Amino acid sequence: MCSHHPACPSADSLDRERSHVISAHPDQGWSLLCNGVVLFEDTGLLLPDGSVVAPHRAPVAA
Repeated sequence: MCSHHPACPSADSLDRERSHVISAHPDQGWSLLCNGVVLFEDTGLLLPDGSVVAPHRAPVAA
């Protein structure tokens, strides 16, 4: 799905949220990433295979 160079992380990689936003809908609380992941404003994810990742906080670098 991604045509960026270098390619965005795939939907099944741990850094999948680093992919480019291709469609943002802040009024509805979600964005579509170029790897097919739907990112919700509460940090929950809907993966292209239909599985769900519960809301979470990204690790913070020290």
